[in-house]
Amino acid sequence: MPSEDTGVERGEGRFPRGLALRLFAYVVAGHVFAFFLYLLFALGAE
Repeated sequence: MPSEDTGVERGEGRFPRGLALRLFAYVVAGHVFAFFLYLLFALGAE
């Protein structure tokens, strides 16, 4: 089987742009959620 390009450009081992942006958004959202939980427990302990 000859290897043919399927139209998907891989680049030089870099993440696809959409995946990198989604990963960044998930990391930011995860930290905001963790901060909210921390704040909830810190204020509830007083």
